[in-house]
Amino acid sequence: MGVLTTEEQGNRVLLFCLTASLYMFFFRCKDGLKGFAFSALKFIVGKEELPTHSYQAETASASRSERADVPPSPQPEEGRVSCKHGPRHRCCKHYQDNCISYCVKGFIRMFSVGYLIQCCLKVPSAFRQVFTKPSRLLWLLYNKENFQLGAFLGSFVSIYKGTSCFLRWVRNLDDELHALIAGFLAGLSMFFYKSTTISMYLFSKLVETMYFKGIEAGRFPYFPEADTVIYAISTAICFQAAVMEVQNLRPSYWKFLLRLTKGRFALMNRKVLDVFGTEASRHFKDFTPKLDPKYMMFPPGMDVELS
Repeated sequence: MGVLTTEEQGNRVLLFCLTASLYMFFFRCKDGLKGFAFSALKFIVGKEELPTHSYQAETASASRSERADVPPSPQPEEGRVSCKHGPRHRCCKHYQDNCISYCVKGFIRMFSVGYLIQCCLKVPSAFRQVFTKPSRLLWLLYNKENFQLGAFLGSFVSIYKGTSCFLRWVRNLDDELHALIAGFLAGLSMFFYKSTTISMYLFSKLVETMYFKGIEAGRFPYFPEADTVIYAISTAICFQAAVMEVQNLRPSYWKFLLRLTKGRFALMNRKVLDVFGTEASRHFKDFTPKLDPKYMMFPPGMDVELS
């Protein structure tokens, strides 16, 4: 019910690539992102990639060089600047590192963050067994999922930074449009951690962001209580799938509905719904509800033809 084919997984990665591309473009644009989204991307990719124009980056570079008694930057056509550990482009704001070490440090930092997050998520389930099964501690530290999340975050940051630096070297300027390419390529990092939840959630938030930007620009109408209407429609679709075609419902949603209803969602007589062609009983072939005859229109065993 929840297994994705290779093609479906590839579609999720492609969706994430497109989403990351637009997110990073808005991040680089002035007033493109605000609030939590901006703060989260600032933490992930670093303040060195904050939205600025090329002339601002050059001015900041020159002022820092002067304070550090470093020889003035070369002419714009050269593009090369000497920093503490090697050359970097004049538009790059990682003043203490060259471009290669800048990308490597970004990978190590976010790989560590992803690894620790995944470890912490597994602590509650492993803690109860660690005293009786000490091997669970090794499982906690060397679990494959820990490295997958770390590789996802680390490679996303390093690919984005590396592509941005490469484009600055090639084009000899810092342009917001670079973020479209760098963000798309960075999205390929999801091959390390194929998550439909992350792809769909970020895509939905991107649509929301673009819609509100359209409202601010006066191009889209504003609908009061639209979030409530959307929530109601989404709930209706989810409940419809939970009754008529459970096989098409995400496993996490199905488990949530079972917990919410104390298992009653699984006690429906879905065999009578197969007539609608949705294979409602596909995962309930062996289930027959125990019905009280006094509440039934037709006694058990009575054949009834529906016209």
